[in-house]
Amino acid sequence: MLSARQVCDLYRRRWRIEEAFLLTKRLLGLAYLWVGGTNGIKIQIDATWTFYAVLNDLCAAVALALNQPIEMISVEMVFRSLYHYAQAQQRADETELISFLVKFHKSFGLIKAKRKQQRQNQARSIDIWEHALT
Repeated sequence: MLSARQVCDLYRRRWRIEEAFLLTKRLLGLAYLWVGGTNGIKIQIDATWTFYAVLNDLCAAVALALNQPIEMISVEMVFRSLYHYAQAQQRADETELISFLVKFHKSFGLIKAKRKQQRQNQARSIDIWEHALT
């Protein structure tokens, strides 16, 4: 049995599915098919979703290391920072991916900035649920 707050929280997170499709299409290139055969298309889709799952695990590890909720970690910026990690690894500057991302998280913009609307929604949520928490 879920509380009213849990139901509202789940409803607010419904867009995570839409974000997943947007990221796989735009960022990971699934909007374009590289081959025309059925087997090739299946391989491309499976490989893209597998990489997306690994990228999400990486974002979760970064969120944990930075003590942030996963929603505050930019998947796109984590993806784009992999290039810089590869360059550092070639120079033998870095060996551990998570520590590299944590060390340079401000430079890479891994933590999303809270927008005015998000701050207002959070304040509104506290007003609504404050009596239930006490």
